[in-house]
Amino acid sequence: MSLPMIAIVGRPNVGKSSFFNRIVGSRLAIVEDVPGVTRDRIYGEAEWCGRKFALIDTGGIDEGADDEIFDRMREQAEVAIDMADLILFITDGKAGVTTGDREVADLLRQSSKKVLLIVNKADGGARLPEDFYDFYELGFGEPFPVSAANDTGIGDALDEMMKAIDARRRGAGEGEDGEDERIRLAVIGKPNVGKSSFVNAILGENRMIVSDVPGTTRDSIDSPFTFQDEEFVLIDTAGIRRRAKVTDGVERFSVVRAIGAIERSDVCLLMIDVSQGVTEQDKKVAGLAHESGKGVVIAMNKWDLVEKETNTMEKWRKKVEAEMPFLSYAPQVYISVKDRQRLHRALETVSAVAANCALRIPTAQLNSLVQDAIAMKQPPSDKGKRLKIYYVSQVGIKPPLFSFKVNRRDLMHFSYSRYLENRIRAVWGFTGTPISFVFREKGEENA
Repeated sequence: MSLPMIAIVGRPNVGKSSFFNRIVGSRLAIVEDVPGVTRDRIYGEAEWCGRKFALIDTGGIDEGADDEIFDRMREQAEVAIDMADLILFITDGKAGVTTGDREVADLLRQSSKKVLLIVNKADGGARLPEDFYDFYELGFGEPFPVSAANDTGIGDALDEMMKAIDARRRGAGEGEDGEDERIRLAVIGKPNVGKSSFVNAILGENRMIVSDVPGTTRDSIDSPFTFQDEEFVLIDTAGIRRRAKVTDGVERFSVVRAIGAIERSDVCLLMIDVSQGVTEQDKKVAGLAHESGKGVVIAMNKWDLVEKETNTMEKWRKKVEAEMPFLSYAPQVYISVKDRQRLHRALETVSAVAANCALRIPTAQLNSLVQDAIAMKQPPSDKGKRLKIYYVSQVGIKPPLFSFKVNRRDLMHFSYSRYLENRIRAVWGFTGTPISFVFREKGEENA
């Protein structure tokens, strides 16, 4: 299940960014900003009471800004509202209800999303501002008084956020019984590598605007289709640009939308322009999919532009793997969207990777393999103490997760963990998907 997306919306100077930073930057949260693509800390991942979620800050605009900048702020807010599962409407308890608050409220009422009203700068502890109850007039139910600066009321707001997310997902029928079995495929990559052209070729119609101008696609667009009797949902994403290239507000939110598409996907088709080779930005985009635990297929596009000789494709495979060793498990397909070359091969590979992401290994077979691996290569030891592996079981899928019961986890060396991974992959493949291990000592609960 993808991370819930929570958007922070409000007029300028009400403390939206302070609220954001308090959640993603405090000990309440386990946070890692997305590497290489965050813009002004507008996107962060956090955890509350064991529940992970993504937080989007729509930012603030300086007083005295011209109409064009305010229009841009509104566009940012609309993008965030559209992609969010839940909206936090932040207001200023010291300023009271303002005309700007009412304008934001009008915008939020046009959406069908759940809105929680947060009254920030309620710094008086139990004593609320005299005009606190005026905030009821905005029409979003009970306001939640908080102080981002003093870290008061944040826990109550987070509790309510999680309740609202749970209620929304129950209403949408999400969960094991109502799980969407379609393969959700996100087409990712930097701008102008042929993502929208690939989508149009697969769907057989010009649903996307295709242009040589980088960044033409602003949104992530979902399109269902069927291939070889299998149902897919294809997500075309805005290209992720280098940090120095992202300045426009809507462009910045295209980056966040692309990240959201990765989170919602089962498999990412990473498109790379073979005529440019693997660039640093390609590696950063690839890292997003890898760190999100998604299946990955690397599609080297514009293969028609490459001069061929003996073993050209094999040489390229080795070169790509050397450039992105962290994606050594990802299959590569060499395609030409322009010439419709190997597009079906790409989809067949995506289907196989999706199956591998959801593959479960019987416990008996898994333990038999691990015991054979131990017999072939003894576990590491330190100061006379040797690592013992008592038991292993698969405890998760998408991506596959394996739990090892050991005597001492500190004895598990990275190289031996990699050895066990290679042994598992040698038997069951897991092509296209990362796999993860957790090591637990006796008496600890499984993952």
